[in-house]
Amino acid sequence: MKILFDTSVLVSAMLEQHSEHESSFKWLVKAHDKEFHWMVCAHSLLELYAVLTSYPIKPAVAPGTARRLIQENIKKSAEIIELNVEDYFGVINTSVSGGFTGGAVYNALIFQAAVKSGADKLLTLNTSDFSRFSNQEKTEIVHP
Repeated sequence: MKILFDTSVLVSAMLEQHSEHESSFKWLVKAHDKEFHWMVCAHSLLELYAVLTSYPIKPAVAPGTARRLIQENIKKSAEIIELNVEDYFGVINTSVSGGFTGGAVYNALIFQAAVKSGADKLLTLNTSDFSRFSNQEKTEIVHP
């Protein structure tokens, strides 16, 4: 089974203070235990860094700590799915035809990575956002 992790699940898995930490962390442990092949969209790496370093907790996550969390939890074991120029233009076309605006287009990038990689599941805390993109695709949108 191939599962692509959305940024929202990665954030909640790495921050104990997050309300969804326990369920998301269990999925991260399963991924590290190689219970399935897990993937992350390259876009999510920087998005994860941005969210970790700006999340409203005390003490704040320092930039070096965020980098370490990403390297130790993702770089060493996840397959990173990169998008090319055609993928980006495809997401723009999908966004126009679907009427997607604003931040929804970033979720569309992550969904494109799931489709491109042949993911069986896309794991996200934002199932309603992603279900808008999945009407004709085989990737199942699941909440941890």
